[in-house]
Amino acid sequence: MNKATIKEKIDASVEGKLRSLYELQLIDSKVDRLRIIRGELPLEVQDLEDTVAQLETRFENYSKENTELENQVAEKTQAIKDHKANIKKYEGQLAKVKNNREYDAITKEVEFQNLEIQLCEKRIKEYKALIGQKEEFLVSAEKDLKDKKKDLKAKKAELEEIIEETQKEEEDLIKKSAKKSKETEPRLLNAYTRVRGNMINGLAVVPVERDACGGCFSKIPPQRQLDIKTHKKVIVCEHCGRILVDPDLIAAEN
Repeated sequence: MNKATIKEKIDASVEGKLRSLYELQLIDSKVDRLRIIRGELPLEVQDLEDTVAQLETRFENYSKENTELENQVAEKTQAIKDHKANIKKYEGQLAKVKNNREYDAITKEVEFQNLEIQLCEKRIKEYKALIGQKEEFLVSAEKDLKDKKKDLKAKKAELEEIIEETQKEEEDLIKKSAKKSKETEPRLLNAYTRVRGNMINGLAVVPVERDACGGCFSKIPPQRQLDIKTHKKVIVCEHCGRILVDPDLIAAEN
């Protein structure tokens, strides 16, 4: 085999690698477009699910706090009854006192019980005010929860509809991408995957358009454009690192 034949085979091999890599880019770009169709819906659904979970927790906490406050009111109400019973008992004992010392002791007990009643009444008033506030929060939280659940249901339905329309096509494209990836030289595939991961639009292989990189639009020197047109070696953009291909190679593929 002479040198010219070997060179032709190498050139053909490079062109084949570039074509294979571009075909992979076309497939992956179609997958990207399908996912763009879904847009921000998955994130919106996730955000709504998180919001609903937070509102449910808040509603549950408000309910627990209200229950605890109501229990406190019940306890203080019972305490008032107990203090009043004690007062009645002490007042009955006043009729039987034998000296001033016993009278003063019982009178102090009655005063103490009355003070305890006043304190209980104050606490009940505070607890009831808090209960009123919590009930307002509960009404507001319940309304927010219903609204967000309604929004979540609508967004999920919208997302499921879009997924149903695009899922089969996406699955087929992902299989084609996996197959094409296996056919691509590992070194080139690694470079493609790395560059693609760094690009917002997912474009790692781009054509030369109007003497510029089809990705970052930086001007490409004439000599490099000539090298790209010959398909004899893999050339990357000096500015963005994307792999550059000849538009004629793309046109031939299409």
